[in-house]
Amino acid sequence: MAKQKKAPRPKAQTPKGFRDYFGIEVTERAEMLRAIEAVYHRYGFDALDSSAVETVEALGKFLPDVDRPNEGVFAWEDDDAGWVALRYDLTAPLARVYAQHRNDLPLPYRRYAMGPVWRNEKPGPGRYRQFYQCDADTVGAASVAADAEICAMLADTLEAVGIPRGDYIVRVNNRKVLNGVLETMGLEDDGQRDAVLRTIDKFDKVGEAGVRELLGKGRLDASGAYIDGVGLSEAQAEPVVAFLTANETIERELLEGPPSPDNRIPGGMGIRLTDPHDGTEHAGRVWNWAVLDHLMRIVGNTEIGLEGLKELGEISDLLSTQGYGPDRIRIDPSVVRGLGYYTGPVFEAELTFEILDEKGRKRQFGSVAGGGRYDDLVKRFTGQAVPATGISIGVDRLLAALREKGRAGGGTQGPVVVTVMDRERMADYQEMVSDLRKAGIRAEVYLGNPKNFGNQLKYADKRGSPVAVIEGGDEHAKGVVQIKDLILGAQIAENATLEEWKDRPSQYEVPRGDLVAKVQEILDAQA
Repeated sequence: MAKQKKAPRPKAQTPKGFRDYFGIEVTERAEMLRAIEAVYHRYGFDALDSSAVETVEALGKFLPDVDRPNEGVFAWEDDDAGWVALRYDLTAPLARVYAQHRNDLPLPYRRYAMGPVWRNEKPGPGRYRQFYQCDADTVGAASVAADAEICAMLADTLEAVGIPRGDYIVRVNNRKVLNGVLETMGLEDDGQRDAVLRTIDKFDKVGEAGVRELLGKGRLDASGAYIDGVGLSEAQAEPVVAFLTANETIERELLEGPPSPDNRIPGGMGIRLTDPHDGTEHAGRVWNWAVLDHLMRIVGNTEIGLEGLKELGEISDLLSTQGYGPDRIRIDPSVVRGLGYYTGPVFEAELTFEILDEKGRKRQFGSVAGGGRYDDLVKRFTGQAVPATGISIGVDRLLAALREKGRAGGGTQGPVVVTVMDRERMADYQEMVSDLRKAGIRAEVYLGNPKNFGNQLKYADKRGSPVAVIEGGDEHAKGVVQIKDLILGAQIAENATLEEWKDRPSQYEVPRGDLVAKVQEILDAQA
């Protein structure tokens, strides 16, 4: 009989596109989410923790196919529910939740949600298949006041987690304005309009020249492959290019002088150079007025385009009266990503400070949040249009930004370690730990092999412990404990002379009854 082969041992590795998070990373994320949650709660939003698994039908974006069922999501076929999948964002589940429970929910319904999402996409550097999102949405409010509130809340959130003013900008655009631009181009074919939208989405990558080529005959990409263009004439393509390059044009025009006070957006906010409430000048607000003035020239008299401009003007007015000027939130036509998904205003939070990339080159950190108005999502379930608007924050990217600013990644204090000198007296050591914990002090007993005392101190160092408690037989007989300040001890060992060591003791002998008070005193001094 042939000898049966042993099953190979499993490889100890995470699946491709996934990663593990340890101590400080988990703690930092939790602290940041608490700060975000506090802002959302202050704005009157309620928490929602929806199911991580949805039916593919409810998700809506992905459908089974023969070659690869549910491409883009992690999905499987359930005996009862059919095809189900892990959620790929927090917005699609919200639409299902609202449609399912709308009779029990207030209208408008304001909710926030935080948690992991999963996407079955090709992973890359810094791009994982599981990541955290942090969303806030208002369902059932058609007024752009809801959009303005989301923008204000996003600005407050960035400042609450540690991104100071001047290091971020919330940029606002409107899908309706783009629809007006497309209308002026005379595009009636849906396929051609979709192709133009896909080209606009590439503006950040290929720039103005690349967009012109892709709207026309086509272009060679970086790999040398030829990409067919949309086939528009130069005259047809010009409104799109003017829309995408509006910022450069406006900056140039403002250098020549502010927009005329006589220019007016029909039905919306007029171009004003002074505050309508107190008559004082606000130079920063001129930017938003200049953008509206410029976009009005592009959209012409298209009804949808002018409606979008009116909404942007109202948002600007609502925000400026609350003190949110263009230094924090500004109208910006270059916000184009995701415009095919949204139905009205769109938002993007960009961090403007510079970092060094992997090659040592300076670049701006970039976007950490995005969102907008999506009035058609709930309609899939109810058959009736339900207005909705919201924002999604990329948690991992925002954490990375905080580390770049020195607001995270500084480490966290480990527990006080009670060392074990006598295994037979484990109950005494556990009593010490219990006393420390009751006083609110993080503490633990060393539970490894206590034979080598040096290893216990190495363990405490590895844990980032601030204090070690030592009680051998002699100390126990005298009713005292030794308390070692590990932070001060490390500093003395690294920097101090022998005389300084004598003047600054890092280890104290105190009565057992004073253990908690002395440890707290040392921790307070370290803080």
